[in-house]
Amino acid sequence: MTSAAFLGIESSILGQAWRWRGRSGAVGVADDPGFQPDDLVTQLLMARGCPRDAVDEHRTPTIRGFMPDPSIFRDMDRAADRLAAAVSGGETVAIFGDYDVDGATSAALMVRLLRALGLAPTVYIPDRILEGYGPNIAALTRLSNDGASLIVTVDCGAQSYEPLATAHAAGVDVIVVDHHKCASALPIAHALVNPNRLDEAEGAAFGHLAAVGVAFLLGSALLRVLRRRGHFADRPEPRLLDLLDLVALGTVADVAALRGLNRAFVTQGLKVMAARRNVGLAALADAARLSRTPTCTDLGFALGPRINAGGRVGRADLGVRLLTTDDPEEARTLAAELDRLNEDRRTIETTVNEAADAALHATGDRAVAVVSGSDWHPGVIGIVAGRLKEKLGRPAIVIALDAEGIGKGSGRSIAGVDLGAAILAARDSGLLLAGGGHAMAAGLTVRADTIAALTAFLDDRLARDVAIARRDRAILFDAVVAPGGVTPELVASLDSGGPYGMGWPAPRIAAGPVRVIRADIVGNGHVRAIMSGADGRAIKTIAFRHADTPLGQALLAAGPDRRLWIAGRVRIDDWGSRPNAEMHLDDAAWAD
Repeated sequence: MTSAAFLGIESSILGQAWRWRGRSGAVGVADDPGFQPDDLVTQLLMARGCPRDAVDEHRTPTIRGFMPDPSIFRDMDRAADRLAAAVSGGETVAIFGDYDVDGATSAALMVRLLRALGLAPTVYIPDRILEGYGPNIAALTRLSNDGASLIVTVDCGAQSYEPLATAHAAGVDVIVVDHHKCASALPIAHALVNPNRLDEAEGAAFGHLAAVGVAFLLGSALLRVLRRRGHFADRPEPRLLDLLDLVALGTVADVAALRGLNRAFVTQGLKVMAARRNVGLAALADAARLSRTPTCTDLGFALGPRINAGGRVGRADLGVRLLTTDDPEEARTLAAELDRLNEDRRTIETTVNEAADAALHATGDRAVAVVSGSDWHPGVIGIVAGRLKEKLGRPAIVIALDAEGIGKGSGRSIAGVDLGAAILAARDSGLLLAGGGHAMAAGLTVRADTIAALTAFLDDRLARDVAIARRDRAILFDAVVAPGGVTPELVASLDSGGPYGMGWPAPRIAAGPVRVIRADIVGNGHVRAIMSGADGRAIKTIAFRHADTPLGQALLAAGPDRRLWIAGRVRIDDWGSRPNAEMHLDDAAWAD
């Protein structure tokens, strides 16, 4: 049943209905003289699905409170036993990772853990453009020839049939640690640990984990096996919890749902990161000019993109090298290079984004927007797909075509639409050379002459899901405040319900009614405005990338004679001598 309109707004400036989050709504914070921060935090937790009797557990999520017995996952014990044998026997172990943040952090976690256990693992990260995603025959053959008797693939491998069969034939054991969608037939591997296996039972409840989270569980299982065998009777046991900074970064950057165990990973991982024990992460924070304690937002928008930049437009192994070095000087050099590459990435991204925007007119109103072009850098197509998805409110796929007419594509989806499953179905139907992913993101390889057929296939398969997901374009609210209620204290109270991210959305508040005192365009299409309410208090606001949208145009045109309700997230602006609260707007509605 559709809830009543929040503040009576059925159609905002962006054409969206406003609704309370949860069944009963929240409190009007500034108007309630008895308001206590904990009251709001409890409501934030419950509105996101937390049962009343679990509020305390969710308020401060711990690893002990949310971590399952690793043995519930298929092949976990088999993988842990094989790794334990490698540790005891001093074998040569190779880690094969992916070039994104989840792949880099997963590989770094395994490398640091195995180093602490006395091994000297090698790492292989494939080149995004020359090799593409996942294990390939040449790379696994090279690792075998270099002496690896055990290869652990992280954040990849669930669909690598031929490469893993080749490794098996060569007598090399392979452990797959992944979280991407699996087909009914699995590749040949000594063990395949993936909560998204179709035959997974109890472990399927953890299908929202990033690969680095699965790797952490494998690390826990490995240490347990070694502990039971007396391996630590005369040597120290590594502190797996010290690697939670890597788990937090990979989880947030991969946009994994911050529910249950993932919330514990990120909450505790941020604490580890604040101690700056990983010299690579500390150097990266310095390169990103982060002088305060890192937040979940910093992981997703400051640190993650810099790690990703190596795989997108530079050398694929830069990220994992940074995360595994213990040399401060090397860390500073690598962090500076990643920071520079991130600037290059932004320039390339702008060019491809403009070209993709221009190509949109030919796509029509399909369920999935599919655009393609030559000379588009494959390293940024995932980011551009995300931009198009946000702009259109429907899934988007961006395909970079090479000179031979082969396209590398990346897609991003909206809540309620499983793009990864659709891409797997398209591959199984012969429309793709390769493809896979998860619900919210997918990758593919396609011939240029089958893009039209792929677009039609996705339209037919996903039209109903997309229509349902878009039918009620309501945005959800957690609180309403008078302008004077937008304070640093409110920000602190709201932050207490975090960490926030995919699956655990950051609180959205409404403030007003307000009048626009001054508005202008700043930066790359952002609208900055100062607003004032009847209480005489001013609010500093910014609407990112909205200069050309109805929201931005309304803010720029609104005079002091019209009143608005504004919607968005409250953040701390710490540029001045003392921190102040500001609102990052994502909608507004006329109050009169």
